[in-house]
Amino acid sequence: MTDNEIVTLRDLYKRFSAGKGLLTALRDINLTFGKGEFSGIVGPSGSGKTTLLNIIGSLDTPTEGTATVLGKQTGDLSQKEAAALRNHGIGFIFQTYNLLPVYSIYENVEFALLLQKTPARERKERVMESLQWVGLADRAQSRPATLSGGECQRVAIARSIVKRPALILADEPSANLDSVNTHHILKTMKQLNRELGTTFLFSTHDEKVMQHLDRIIYLKDGSVEKDELC
Repeated sequence: MTDNEIVTLRDLYKRFSAGKGLLTALRDINLTFGKGEFSGIVGPSGSGKTTLLNIIGSLDTPTEGTATVLGKQTGDLSQKEAAALRNHGIGFIFQTYNLLPVYSIYENVEFALLLQKTPARERKERVMESLQWVGLADRAQSRPATLSGGECQRVAIARSIVKRPALILADEPSANLDSVNTHHILKTMKQLNRELGTTFLFSTHDEKVMQHLDRIIYLKDGSVEKDELC
């Protein structure tokens, strides 16, 4: 794995128990993602997109083969080590936002830095900077229930970038957004990709998202069907 490689997947398989047999969700995956990429894993439901993203995010482990993420083989990590990798190196953006409704927007974004035990003054600076990036600094004290779907997803982006991770994983981030909000969200992510050099990796089947990607990996029945630059 070179210094430019963020993710390296080698001979990767993932199988799940299904009744009396096994279901192969991923088969013979060999992929590398470099620093600063803006790439997507694309395919229909059941093609293995989310499973692959979960393995890259150290939320799951391969049945066979290796997944090396930020220099760590995820299959060899303890739960504590995997949590540390996620806490410091990986940001997540989910289709359901996963914001804490009883907390303000500021507190939702701050939470990742509390886990890192970041000092209070630095927390405040980084939270407000992240909210400014996504155009929501003036809503810092609002609650999620007062925001639109597009604004909630922008908060989720701010939460993912506040700790300045090397890698951000976005699982169907446009699923609950209309075309206008999807365009604005992807434009924001692209800008952060350029300014911060953060690697973005999407799981999607949304054509609107695919139009913004620099590289697309097509999955079919758990295998890489095509890998192309856009």
